[in-house]
Amino acid sequence: METSKISSKYQVVIPRRIREQLNLKPGQKLVFIPYKGTVQLVVVPPIEAARGIFPGLDTDVEREDEDRV
Repeated sequence: METSKISSKYQVVIPRRIREQLNLKPGQKLVFIPYKGTVQLVVVPPIEAARGIFPGLDTDVEREDEDRV
């Protein structure tokens, strides 16, 4: 188990072993979720990771008349 302290500016360093294990990179987003007196830290995947998750989805959607060019 890895530990870290909260700095005077309320910043927390993610230990190297955890960063390497999760392949975290600078600029990557994380979400802090309070849960029953603890904090769950969740890595937010980039939007590009969602490409192709719905194969066969019909993307030819009819738009309203005012939206058509």
